Amino acid sequence: MTPASMAAIPLPDVDAAERDTPGRIAALDIVRGVAVMGILAMNIVGFGMPFAAYMNPLAYGTPSDADLASWLLSFIFIDGKMRGLFSFLFGASTLLVIERATASGASAASIHYRRMFWLLLFGLAHFYLIWFGDILVAYALCGMVLFLFRDLAPRGLVLWGIGLLVVQMLFLGSFGASALYMSTHAATLDAETARQWQELQQQFGPQRGTHLADNLALHLGPWAGLVHHRLFEQGANPFIQVLFFGAETIAYMLFGMAALKSGFFRGEWQPARYRKIALVGLAIAVPVYAAMAWLVASHDFDVGWVIAVAFAATVPFRPVMIYAYAALIILLTRNGGALVERIAAAGRAAFTNYLGTSLLMTTLFYGYGLGLYGSLSRIALWIPVIATWALMLLWSKPWLERFRYGPFEWLWRSLARWEFQPMRRAPT
Repeated sequence: MTPASMAAIPLPDVDAAERDTPGRIAALDIVRGVAVMGILAMNIVGFGMPFAAYMNPLAYGTPSDADLASWLLSFIFIDGKMRGLFSFLFGASTLLVIERATASGASAASIHYRRMFWLLLFGLAHFYLIWFGDILVAYALCGMVLFLFRDLAPRGLVLWGIGLLVVQMLFLGSFGASALYMSTHAATLDAETARQWQELQQQFGPQRGTHLADNLALHLGPWAGLVHHRLFEQGANPFIQVLFFGAETIAYMLFGMAALKSGFFRGEWQPARYRKIALVGLAIAVPVYAAMAWLVASHDFDVGWVIAVAFAATVPFRPVMIYAYAALIILLTRNGGALVERIAAAGRAAFTNYLGTSLLMTTLFYGYGLGLYGSLSRIALWIPVIATWALMLLWSKPWLERFRYGPFEWLWRSLARWEFQPMRRAPT
């Protein structure tokens, strides 16, 4: 045993149920558990309000000081970071599957692409039948590219990731600059550019008139109406999202692969190194995000500034904060404990928790359920978030003490291997 490994962070045994699931990495499960819970903290706005409110707190209703504080908290500490963390973990987990398939003598390419194919179908079903905010389609399509990078060293993966982030920044930077130009010169725009500006205002600005009325009627109406809207009005959106954010998503997945190969996600680095990453990353990113929030608010959440900042300016700083979060989570959970065990279990059932959250939240907010869409303020939306976090922590651990996988994890695994996988754990 080398001195470095002796000084590595002693990751917890997580729980007894893990011991008959060989090859699992505790840190991945714990960080994934935090990520899947954190994603809901941002998605809740998309579930409970018109989507424009996701980035613009003035887009729906009259926000109170508490609502604005909630937006500020989310913008600085949550928005994009949990999705990015989840993307890091997806890259790491995908590499693990490829490595284990190769070690067992199976066809790594066959297993990988079957997994991505079924994930794509899950994502399309999720988008068209349940909720418009799906990320699984993007993960499946971006994940298909990852196989090409499986043999690269960590340095190569990081360099490719940085290159893709530069591409993403240039692309979104041009979009943001265009939005700022239209905002500044709104009175003198030609007819076509003025039409584009109006569309951007409808998407990201205050929701009013018939546009708002139609949105409320749609989401408070029958399930069939929502499905029809997604199929015929938003049918291409899952694929447009990949074109729009694909470079950044693949970059994060490559960073996750590098973090696994380097030992970062295995908890093999010295504690001082994790502390340095966490402290330096947060010291850089938090003040920058706070400054960006001030910039947007000081311009009264003008749509041009919202787009330029939220889409473009955040790109170079988001991965800094994601790495810092991952390091901080590994540090804080190194001694285990009852809460850590439950977070890890939520991470092991992250696919089920993600899809289950969509089923639960759409039933809570949409017209075919309780019909709370548009009725809760931004700060009040934290109530279902915290309640759902508690539910994730309560069900995941006892379920995984009896079964090897979460329900959707089992289904995905069985479909990808085209045979039913053993579900129940052997009695101890």
